[in-house]
Amino acid sequence: MPKSISLSADDIAKALTQMPLWRHEGDALMAALKFSSFMQAMEFVNACAVHAERLDHHPTWSNTYNKVDITLTTHDAGNKVTAKDIELAQAMAADYDKLK
Repeated sequence: MPKSISLSADDIAKALTQMPLWRHEGDALMAALKFSSFMQAMEFVNACAVHAERLDHHPTWSNTYNKVDITLTTHDAGNKVTAKDIELAQAMAADYDKLK
């Protein structure tokens, strides 16, 4: 499998203009999402797991009751942000929009 190419800060900033849930911190995309209940948060996580598996790109995330914190980086790009992270973040944002 070819190594992923990290995106420039300008490319990331441009992508984030269309993704208000996400922020660029250090070398990662991050989101802190809140839901109406634990079950809704779990519905989101399960829906996102399907995207992650399809893309073979898995997030670092944690859940506490109705909150889900997500960090996206690409390991084979030296834990930098790549197009894979943008694509997964867009899919996650779409799932979040469906649930809120």
